[in-house]
Amino acid sequence: MNGGLLAGRRRIATVFLAFAVAYFFSTLVRAITATLSPTLTAEFELESRDLGLLAGGYFLGFAFTQLPMGTWLDRHGPKRVIVCFLAVAVIGCLLFSAATNFPLLLAARVLTGVGVSACLMAPLTGYRRWLTPPMQLRSNSWMLMVGSFGLVGATLPVHWLMPLLGWRPLFWLLAAGIVVSMALIAWAAPAWHGESAADPSKAAGNGSESAQGGYAAVWRDPFFRKLAPVGFFNYGGFVAMQTLWVVPWLTRVAGYTPQEAAGALFWISIALLATYWLWGVTNPRLAHRGIPATRLLTWGMPLAMLALALVLIAGPAAGTVAWICFLCISTVVTLAQPAVALALPPALAGRALSAYNLVVFAGVFVVQWGIGLLIDLFARAGLDTVDSFRAALAVFLACCVMSYTYFLWAPPHNRRVVPGPA
Repeated sequence: MNGGLLAGRRRIATVFLAFAVAYFFSTLVRAITATLSPTLTAEFELESRDLGLLAGGYFLGFAFTQLPMGTWLDRHGPKRVIVCFLAVAVIGCLLFSAATNFPLLLAARVLTGVGVSACLMAPLTGYRRWLTPPMQLRSNSWMLMVGSFGLVGATLPVHWLMPLLGWRPLFWLLAAGIVVSMALIAWAAPAWHGESAADPSKAAGNGSESAQGGYAAVWRDPFFRKLAPVGFFNYGGFVAMQTLWVVPWLTRVAGYTPQEAAGALFWISIALLATYWLWGVTNPRLAHRGIPATRLLTWGMPLAMLALALVLIAGPAAGTVAWICFLCISTVVTLAQPAVALALPPALAGRALSAYNLVVFAGVFVVQWGIGLLIDLFARAGLDTVDSFRAALAVFLACCVMSYTYFLWAPPHNRRVVPGPA
């Protein structure tokens, strides 16, 4: 395999599954802090801001690596980059299991985020070159579906294993699983021959930004700028809710027990899994009908914001079903990422995806920690727990509305029509 299109369904499936195993573990370790939040809060005496910072530390680690990783992916290929990064994730998991204080716990969480930060960007970069355009957004949706399996694994299975193993040995198992995924990728992933394979004109050393591995062409791209606020607030906030703040809402606002909250997160993850599968199935049909990703974003984001507003209005009555509605509708924002990659040349795919991922995960970190800070701030101002959560999430909702408004009303020079969902 020399970096061209993959041939044969079996070959495509083998490559997809190898990367999917790694992404499964990355989402499992991402979401596990939500299930463990009651235990970690009690053991380390965490406040809301500490819990938000701990969960956000994973995404901070992501953000640190995105820009250099994009250049490395374009230059060295998905296989070499992801295997090296996953070795760091193994160290992070083992360090987390041994942590005895909050600073060490946070450092391990950041290190783990660094280690798994290539688990989605590496395969998406490969798919940009290995798969035909009709398969790229489908593969993206199905990778996210696999990620939902990881979210499912982080809910009731983790809750059931806790009394048997304790939370620290769970991270030993995660480290072992990541080692297995490294071996699978090293065996199955195609070779990579740098940017020249994607665009021979760049091989001559003509000094172009693409050949030099720069990001200026990505940052200047009008479509990228149009979607950047959506990635930061809407997409980042969607992940922040899913991977942390749903459980504190359910336990502290809706009155769920930790076991009930784990069960709720399980069903939320199942619903997301089904939603991503449906996106993968329907994307080619939507494209055939001439419905672009930008139109789906235009239709879908207001529905997601309305669902969040209803959660805030309902307060303690907003339980599993309400959060399923908000999160499943919010999956529409995931179409933005592959749309950005398709809008730029294949030789820039790794940098385009990584730059947008930086925006998204910077947003996750800010939203996760920011909501924790706001909850504590509103509580100190005299609001009770329910109203503190409501007020904090209302600030987040206002930010989502502003980013959507920019998406709709960006200046004409900042508009572009891009291919539809497939």
